[in-house]
Amino acid sequence: MHNEFTCVFERDGDWVIAYSPEIQGANGQGRTKDEARESLASAIALILEHRRDEGLKGLPPEAERETVTVR
Repeated sequence: MHNEFTCVFERDGDWVIAYSPEIQGANGQGRTKDEARESLASAIALILEHRRDEGLKGLPPEAERETVTVR
């Protein structure tokens, strides 16, 4: 699966802060842009995994489930 999200960087003293406007609450930080980007990518993955888990709770047994790919 291939997903792309916007990564916005801002400097805060010695730190680089990264966030994605598409994924509310997704933030990362690091001493470099690369560290901040990796931190943000991890945050996005955790948020999407949590949202998937929460969204699938309580599905009725007769519900059909498939995967859709967004390009």
